[in-house]
Amino acid sequence: MAVDRKHQIIEAATKSFTLFGYKATTMEQVAKLANVGKGTIYTFFKNKDDLFDEIVMTLIKEMKEAAEATIQEGSSFVENAHRALYKILEFRKEHKLAIKLFQEEKEMGTPAVNEVMRKIENAVLNYIKEKVTQAINNGEIKECNSEITAFVFVKLYISLIFDWEQHHEPLEKDEIADLFELYLIKGLSK
Repeated sequence: MAVDRKHQIIEAATKSFTLFGYKATTMEQVAKLANVGKGTIYTFFKNKDDLFDEIVMTLIKEMKEAAEATIQEGSSFVENAHRALYKILEFRKEHKLAIKLFQEEKEMGTPAVNEVMRKIENAVLNYIKEKVTQAINNGEIKECNSEITAFVFVKLYISLIFDWEQHHEPLEKDEIADLFELYLIKGLSK
């Protein structure tokens, strides 16, 4: 029964954070949505931050699982990196809680949300860094600083998916893959 209550609380809190954002969510709201007493929440979570952290860790796990599901045995590092990065950013763009968090970070700069967004970005960067390191170790790409390479990969994807769309028609997935390969793998020199 305790696990069910915890799950109810997490679902209710996720709904509240998604609808109202971190700042406007209260433990009273969560208790009401979960149909439990406020004290019940505190048997599982110390405070709102603790509850929020649990939800964000689940979000990160789901994002990684979605990316991992795109990896295809026998495909090149470049193809798999493209699929994984695209999936991560697609997840970020379509997941309702992620959308709300990005919106709150941009509009209000809520410190707890800023911290969580850094956690999400670090998780993405570390995931890509692991993939780059594996590719180096497998001889698929030449020796490089995997942390910087992961940073460049992620920032390029963010720019091509989110920033470009602010003033241009969105790029198709294949166009992004071609640009990724051109800029980062082949280079521009003849």
